[in-house]
Amino acid sequence: MPYITKQFKFCAAHKYWNEDWSEDENIEIFGDDVRIHGHNYQLDVTIAGQPCKESGFILNLSDLKEVVENKVIKILDHSQIDVDVPWFENRQPSTENLVIFIWDQIYPFLKDKMKLHKIKLRETPTIFTEYYGPNGE
Repeated sequence: MPYITKQFKFCAAHKYWNEDWSEDENIEIFGDDVRIHGHNYQLDVTIAGQPCKESGFILNLSDLKEVVENKVIKILDHSQIDVDVPWFENRQPSTENLVIFIWDQIYPFLKDKMKLHKIKLRETPTIFTEYYGPNGE
């Protein structure tokens, strides 16, 4: 089965802090990331499916772009994730949690049209997280 990936970019800030820990514990685990800092994120959304006989495409990329722009980029871009996005109220704004958030935001709008295969989010040149859905689809 073919897979196609569309890439998106957004900039956002966050900080890590656990209210249940002391300042020393937070600094020990999170280091300098206890202070607000930002990233230029690179988001890859991968769709799987059989190409349409007429178009040769798995999907119309403009449909995917519209969903991701409206349900993810408009929410996260230029935000302070841990403050501005209610989903993160009791969650750390890690890439691990971000990929789950992104999946949850776009899956309902894609499930009847295409198969969402993977979300990959790159935070830095050396750190990225991949997510294949709640069932490891």
